[in-house]
Amino acid sequence: MGVIGYIRVSTDKQDAAKQRHLLLEYAQQHQLMIEEFIEVEISSRKSRKERRIDELLSRLDKNDLLLVAELSRLGRNMMEVLNIITELSERDVEIVFVRQPELSTTGPHGKLLLAIYSYFAETERDFISIRTKQGLAAAKANGVQLGRPRGSKNKERALDPCREQIKHYLQMGLNLASIQTIINNQLEQPITYTSYRYFVRHDQDLWPLWQDQKEKAST
Repeated sequence: MGVIGYIRVSTDKQDAAKQRHLLLEYAQQHQLMIEEFIEVEISSRKSRKERRIDELLSRLDKNDLLLVAELSRLGRNMMEVLNIITELSERDVEIVFVRQPELSTTGPHGKLLLAIYSYFAETERDFISIRTKQGLAAAKANGVQLGRPRGSKNKERALDPCREQIKHYLQMGLNLASIQTIINNQLEQPITYTSYRYFVRHDQDLWPLWQDQKEKAST
C-alpha cells in the first residue's frame, strides 16, 4: 500500500507547512509512511492540471491511501470533489480527511459514505443534464441558432479541440472570461473573447451550460 499526501493552499493566510505537519502526525499515529507529497500553492479556481489533481490521480493505484487535510482541499466545488472521490473509490483507493475523519472513506463506515458520495454525484449530474435540456429548449424557443453555422460542417474551428475542456469548465461554474484565460495560456495564438462567446453560443450543449452559469452568477 502506497501513501500519498496532497497539500493545497490558496492564500497567504494558509500555511502549507501546517498541512504537511498534520499529515505527518496522522501517519505517525497510524504507523504509516508517506511516500510522496504533492504540494501546490494555487487558487481552487485554477484548472485540475494546475492544481496537480490529474498528476495526483495518476500516482494513485489500487489499495493506495490518500491523505488530505480536509475535503475542500481536493476541489473548487462539491461536484468536483464528489467526482474525484468517486473516481478514486472505483480504483480501490481510500481517502483520509485528517481534520474531518467522519468524511473519510476508511473504516467500517467507508462503504456507506462511498454510496452517499456516489448518490450525490449522480444526482448533481442529473440536475446538470436537466438544466442543459431546459436551456436548449429555451434557446430553440427564442430562435437561437444551435450547432455549427451552415457551411462549416467539415471545417475545424480554432476552439474545436478545446470543446470538451470548455464544457468541463462551464459545468464547474467558471465564467467564460476565466475559461478564456485558462485555455489561452495553453495556446500559441490567443483567441478573443468574442470568438469564445460565438463558439459557445452556437453549440447546442455549451450554450445552455453558459446560460445556467450566468444565471447562477447573477443570483
